Amino acid sequence: MDILLIEDDLDLGNGIRIALLDSGLDVTWVRRLQDAQRQLDQAMHDLVLLDLGLPDGDGLQLVQRLRRDRRALPVLILTARDALEDRLLGLDSGADDYLVKPFALAELLSRVRALARRSYGFDGGTLALRGLALDAAGHRASLHGQPLEVTASEFQLLKVLMMRSPKVVTRRALEDAALPRSQANASNALDVHMANLRRKVGEGVIRTVRGVGYVIDQA
Repeated sequence: MDILLIEDDLDLGNGIRIALLDSGLDVTWVRRLQDAQRQLDQAMHDLVLLDLGLPDGDGLQLVQRLRRDRRALPVLILTARDALEDRLLGLDSGADDYLVKPFALAELLSRVRALARRSYGFDGGTLALRGLALDAAGHRASLHGQPLEVTASEFQLLKVLMMRSPKVVTRRALEDAALPRSQANASNALDVHMANLRRKVGEGVIRTVRGVGYVIDQA
């Protein structure tokens, strides 16, 4: 699971980043609204942790933009604004949850897991779809109960496709999420990995949406 953390406080941001990494989550940390918008435009993330009082704007602008663009990306607001009116404004603007500072890191991690379950049906445990099972913590994959030998990049591709199902995942998003930077710039790297993965999981599981990307249908 890839989390975009938007927090301008150095000590708090670093503490949250370390806690998330220690829980096995991937984290991209930015400190400005402009950098957050760039990240959301260029890379794929599964959840946003958002401070409201940023140096170059109000974080609510980002939530409102996401919802205007009809992006269902889960957003958890982290803020010192504790008035009822502020909470209601945040939720009414499109945030999925609201956590007031100061908070315990254990509570933050619990909220993150809850949003993951609610939004993607995945809490860092096991994904199951079309005879495939993926154990994220153990980094193991199986097909119809039999171990499936996949490379690290193939595992990441499969995880993203299963988490996003039945939505189509763009080529750019797959490259960002699953391929090392040294490979992402190679024009055919994704095609090679996808061809190998398809051979292993069988025909008809991963569908190509021409000109867009790939999808694993629910049935």
